[in-house]
Amino acid sequence: MTELQDLDQRVLWHPFTQMSEWDPLVIAEAAGSYLIDTEGRRYLDGVGSLWCNVHGHRHPVLDQALRTQLDKVAHSTFLGLSHPPGIELAAALLEVVPRGLRRVFYSDSGSAAVEIALKQSFQFWQLTGHPHKQRFVRLVDAYHGDTLGAVGVGGIDLFHRVFGPLLVQSIPLETPFQTDGVAVLAKLAKLLETSGDTIAAVVMEPLIQGAAGMLTHPPGFLRGVEQLCQEFSVHLIVDEVATGFGRTGTLFACEQEGVSPDFLCVAKGISGGYLPLAATLTTEAVFAAFLGKRTEMKHFFHGHTYTANPLACAVGLASLRLLQESTLANAQQRIGELSSTLARVRGWRGVRDVRQRGMMIGIELSSIEGRSLGVEACVHARELGVILRPLGDVIVWMPPLTLSADELQLLEQATHEAIECL
Repeated sequence: MTELQDLDQRVLWHPFTQMSEWDPLVIAEAAGSYLIDTEGRRYLDGVGSLWCNVHGHRHPVLDQALRTQLDKVAHSTFLGLSHPPGIELAAALLEVVPRGLRRVFYSDSGSAAVEIALKQSFQFWQLTGHPHKQRFVRLVDAYHGDTLGAVGVGGIDLFHRVFGPLLVQSIPLETPFQTDGVAVLAKLAKLLETSGDTIAAVVMEPLIQGAAGMLTHPPGFLRGVEQLCQEFSVHLIVDEVATGFGRTGTLFACEQEGVSPDFLCVAKGISGGYLPLAATLTTEAVFAAFLGKRTEMKHFFHGHTYTANPLACAVGLASLRLLQESTLANAQQRIGELSSTLARVRGWRGVRDVRQRGMMIGIELSSIEGRSLGVEACVHARELGVILRPLGDVIVWMPPLTLSADELQLLEQATHEAIECL
């Protein structure tokens, strides 16, 4: 064990990690689709550094955007002040998000983006004479982050059951996985018809539930939820933290069903995977409800020290332009190749199911009681030069959108060998 690895184990506590069993891997450098450890070993970044790396590491355009902004100002509060990168990125986002979204509220993580949407929806109804609209509907197996508000609309017991007494309880709705969604929409319609006057919003991930194990939704389900929300005057909050910025093959997953939510939550890929940045976008109607004199205290009392950090916003603006110029097109080409690859994966020994939505892929293994097959496979893959992470017995592929054909071949080969070792 190196000095750095030993020091890590003595001073750090890593997220979602059983520290008593963890073998440290220290990443010192990165380039393109690869991470490089302190010993110079290269690893394909098969999960896009937790789903946020869009263009690969050390992209020259993003590096330059960061350097240029660093020569101007690294940080200035957004509470009562503004700055060019924050303004320009917001304007650029509003040009490409679904119609109707006209205001951008920055934060620094996906959890915060969702929590802001919950609070803005809740306060909107209080300000507009509907004080009983205080509850939220969420899908079973939902994941929206780890802060308490986001956990309150989550549904993955493995992550959150210990925190139950701390949470505001949400209303669970069946996940439409491996169904046509009709029965779930009927249940939602009945719920909104009988209780809509107490419900502030429906919160959901569009098209695919990532942390639940890449559970895909049937075509038309998202659109059906939007129509019911509009019919019963309930907000629709769409969490595109994972699906946004090209991951499903379009800039935003909502585009694929022509949906324009009341709130759109984005993070991860917004800065190309360079710096913490997130945003909650909403409509002019929601924004207008918070306007008034200072003495009325109608404004939104929420903020973060690093809200709209200028460095992050500058990189985010460059990242968005790159997506539009080349990266999204590369992803769309690679999606077809991924589909062909996954047709072979379905035939591998030990593979129970394969799920794909664009460049979000889950490979579910046939479970064996008493073993953590997903973890074991990812350990083997690391030895073969590929970094993967499991969700239970599901192996996730979520590489940079700039993945090459050769890199896809390496991803397939290493995953195959890792599964064969089980």
